[in-house]
Amino acid sequence: MEIIVTKRDDATLGIRFGCYDARGIEIIRTIPGRKWLPKESVWSVPFSIDNVEQLLADFKEYQFHVDDVLYGECDLFQKSFHSRTAGNMINNIFQKQLLKKELILRGYSIKTIKAYCGHVERYFRYLYSPRNQRVGLNLQDYSLTLLNQQLSHAYVNQAISAIKFYFENVLREKETAPYIRPKKENKLPNVLSLNEVMKVIKAPSNIKHKTLLFLAYSSGLRVSEVVRLRLQDFDHERKTLWVRQGKGRKDRLTLLSQTAFEVVQSYLQQQALTTWLFPGQIEGRHLSERSAQKVFEQALANSGVHKKVSIHALRHSFATHLLEGGIDIRYIQELLGHKSSRTTEIYTHVSVKDVRRIKSPLDQIDS
Repeated sequence: MEIIVTKRDDATLGIRFGCYDARGIEIIRTIPGRKWLPKESVWSVPFSIDNVEQLLADFKEYQFHVDDVLYGECDLFQKSFHSRTAGNMINNIFQKQLLKKELILRGYSIKTIKAYCGHVERYFRYLYSPRNQRVGLNLQDYSLTLLNQQLSHAYVNQAISAIKFYFENVLREKETAPYIRPKKENKLPNVLSLNEVMKVIKAPSNIKHKTLLFLAYSSGLRVSEVVRLRLQDFDHERKTLWVRQGKGRKDRLTLLSQTAFEVVQSYLQQQALTTWLFPGQIEGRHLSERSAQKVFEQALANSGVHKKVSIHALRHSFATHLLEGGIDIRYIQELLGHKSSRTTEIYTHVSVKDVRRIKSPLDQIDS
């Protein structure tokens, strides 16, 4: 339930409701001096401290939207906002647990659950900030705010999905506020040459770190997949590597490079492992994804390769090098675990297999 309060002039306030509210109208009629203005579709109420206090008390369960001028002049609205915010934060903690429960029941991954909870929490924090508390905010306004912060279209689309999920599955509202999704960006993946890849994956002196990078590239693994490798995932005879519960909770088989497996064997000779191939600092846990990313960042810095790339570039490079080597894109799709071949087709745009056959007009000019 919403109540919109504006300053009409120095003597009167304008009161409107978000939708027809019989109970709200009954309360307004108890205020001395009130008047209905049909041309403006607004209730005119004398601007006084007593009337503001009465409004805040009688409509304490309502969502107040107060215009900038009135909010700046009347500290009663400011104090009311801060007290309401504390209550809203407590309520959001409870709602967050419900959101996590609904996501878990539907089988969402831990990473997605964390991302969705973060998006919804940021939405409410922004919604109940002093500025937006007084002007109101819908999902489309919030999306525009994120875009104005130069956040990616993918980030904004995920935020919309998270908030939409929250309203539909936690608050049980069938219809959410209107919104427009930003157009999906078509960005090409960052790819390293084979020579650059070898410089990076050979850069670590630590055998554990080197093994991690060799496997990430040679099998085309996501960082979440490489850190979760177990000893039983290797099948040397069949030259395959079992990726268990990758993105989308899918199992798949991918390549096991002979060169990479030799590095793994050297690593295993120096380590007494039980379950995880790359154990973390906490006993019984695997290496964290952030730690793996730091391993790559350090290797990149030591390799002399000056491209701005993340560990995911090893997976992109694996796919691109296979495509340039003449491997059918359908096989590459299976190795990467892509649900759609359209996802894999992006590597055709960064492959230089055919581009290198084309001679630049400049090179055809006799010097």
